[in-house]
Amino acid sequence: MPHSLILNLIPQSTIYPQFLTGRHYHALFLNLVSSVDRTLGDILHDSTADKCFTLSPLQVKMDGGRHRDKGRSHVLQYQQQEPISLGTTCWWRISLLDDMLFSKLTQLWLNINPEQPWHLGSADLFITSIQGTPQSMQPWANACSYSQLYDRTSNIQKTIDFVFATPTAFRQGSYDNGLPTRDLVFKSLLQRWNKYSGMEFGSEFIESIYPSFFNIKTEIASDSRSKFIGCVGEISYRIMGEIEAEGVKQINTLADFALYAGVGRKTTMGMGMVRRI
Repeated sequence: MPHSLILNLIPQSTIYPQFLTGRHYHALFLNLVSSVDRTLGDILHDSTADKCFTLSPLQVKMDGGRHRDKGRSHVLQYQQQEPISLGTTCWWRISLLDDMLFSKLTQLWLNINPEQPWHLGSADLFITSIQGTPQSMQPWANACSYSQLYDRTSNIQKTIDFVFATPTAFRQGSYDNGLPTRDLVFKSLLQRWNKYSGMEFGSEFIESIYPSFFNIKTEIASDSRSKFIGCVGEISYRIMGEIEAEGVKQINTLADFALYAGVGRKTTMGMGMVRRI
């Protein structure tokens, strides 16, 4: 059962930009896991396979939760240029694709101590609360079983609208491709669906998907080690031609699954956050 959890956080000291990077978010998550299961934390740390979780960059709440840039409200903050001050209200998204991982962390979620510090670089954070169900001001919180994602019938559409909320790119051979073609996007979703859902889909339906609208741009996320070039913005895909109802249903299922799975590379470090809009 996939979960998309929002952790509400308050820093107890200034968080400097050099610690607001993917590898630091990854380390914070592994520390959370290791606090309840050291062996599992080590396994996740050492694994090079496609991992069963995704992370967001740390988000600063602004004006009731809206993004600073009101013209691009769907795009998240992924490159912090300024320090985050002590006492600033923040949120951080963790998605889990595997029931085993969620159950292992149940004690953590149920017994959060709002006065226990967690470390992000040189800063301490308090986790004040966790949201796991949809909220009017927080579209990234949700939970739904794989069978429920598939069985829904109210959201069967011929047009699929996505927002790429953090820089998204795909590995092709030895290089990254930042252009979200239908093959790259839906094959990424399909691979993760088939790995974790227990309800395998074929890939034939991908041939019926075509881009119908896009408002995307190139963005760079960088830290002291590397630069990551990807796209952010909105794109719509249209289901065209003769396709069976089952294929349309599978496409819609994967579109809803994007909230939890993300697409492309570095989803465990805050990149590739995608959701249906």
